[in-house]
Amino acid sequence: MTRAEKAEELILKYLRVDNDTKEWFHKGIAKQCALIAVDEILNNDGFTRHDNLLTEYWNQVKQEIENL
Repeated sequence: MTRAEKAEELILKYLRVDNDTKEWFHKGIAKQCALIAVDEILNNDGFTRHDNLLTEYWNQVKQEIENL
């Protein structure tokens, strides 16, 4: 999955609220939620120096989210 596709996927997941009312979040709130999720991934203590590609991928996903 490309960085742009992953960014779009994350925002779409946070747009939908699965409850009885079937409400939708505001896109700005969905973007904030997606950015929090990516930050949690990036702040994972399990990453090592060998995970540079993974860290780079998630940083680029974060940039794509910010650009949407």
